[in-house]
Amino acid sequence: MKIDNPNPIQWQFSERAAQLQSSFIREILKITQRPDIISFAGGLPSPATFPVERMKAAYDKVLSEAGKVALQYGPTDGYAPLREWIANSLSTEGSTILPEQILMTSGSQQALDLLGKVLVDEGSRVLVETPSYLGALQAFSVYRPEFKSVDTDEHGLVPSSIDAVAKGARMLYSLPNFQNPTGRSLSLERRRELVETCARLAIPLIEDDPYGSLSYRGEPMPKMVAMNPDGVIYMGSFSKVLTPGIRLGYVCAPLPLVRRLELAKQAADLHTAQLTQMVVHEVVKDGFLDEHIPTIRKLYSDQCQCMLDAMKEHFPTSVSWTEPEGGMFIWVTLPQQIDAMKLLEQSLAAKVAFVPGAPFYANDPASNTLRLSFVTVPPERIREGIAILGKLIAGML
Repeated sequence: MKIDNPNPIQWQFSERAAQLQSSFIREILKITQRPDIISFAGGLPSPATFPVERMKAAYDKVLSEAGKVALQYGPTDGYAPLREWIANSLSTEGSTILPEQILMTSGSQQALDLLGKVLVDEGSRVLVETPSYLGALQAFSVYRPEFKSVDTDEHGLVPSSIDAVAKGARMLYSLPNFQNPTGRSLSLERRRELVETCARLAIPLIEDDPYGSLSYRGEPMPKMVAMNPDGVIYMGSFSKVLTPGIRLGYVCAPLPLVRRLELAKQAADLHTAQLTQMVVHEVVKDGFLDEHIPTIRKLYSDQCQCMLDAMKEHFPTSVSWTEPEGGMFIWVTLPQQIDAMKLLEQSLAAKVAFVPGAPFYANDPASNTLRLSFVTVPPERIREGIAILGKLIAGML
């Protein structure tokens, strides 16, 4: 029976809920689902890299041999064999990571939320790159921090600029490898300087590393967590090397912090799906990623070069861009007078999508920037889309 209610609820949302904002990228993706759109917008891994048969076989094996365990509740910190595998993969000759330092999460986005929940109070100072990952800005914003931007240049984050904004900082968030959105990477010298600076200032350093394995040269840079395990919080994900649909990430942190994160996760979702963790462990435990990741690197490298070549051919000389050596993104800087939001309006009308750069800035957004992703678009469509963008940019000069 339906109740005839003359007094419908007047929803009173919390102040936190009132400030929640949708991801600009997610809103654009709604438009780009149309097959006629050439989309350089989404930071989506290429479906061509998904190991469907390997995953199917792993699901079959886990459910056949340990189905009752896989379908049961699991521990909050995660499936022990997978945590041990991750700890071993992060350990180096001079730095041992313990399985107890690993917390499995429902995608690395949950790790960002948990870190914000545990480390950030309203008004807490959080240091971020300029620009930074939009998903991290979204996750931390819920806890109402004071974002302070750390300087960057064509080589990424500038460690020497941290002292000027360090007072009272609860953490510094960084993506040192093929950064989203710029595609830039920190040199070994800057990594050491960044770790040393944060250690000297007693600032926890978050090393978010979803793209580190996707070096086109095949040689990943040393991880900062190995340089200072007591002061660096490492975040990893299986989204870019297996499939994002499994929503499986992890955080490696010093024991006092990881225990707090575990308590926060208990309150959020009890635990990440046991079945998913067991399947991923089955897939990765015997070295599958060593043979699989090079195929991803080759595909992404070829498509990146295709886009760079097309940009050199079709973009006006007043436009500049990064030339990444790995990852999924190219960052474009337009002449100062061009607003990327206005360019997007014309671009969507011409059936080409990208992400304007302004939402990636915590402070002082640069409206003449944009991000291009090349990994889900075949070469012929890359060339077609870049030619269209080049004409539109030239027309706005």
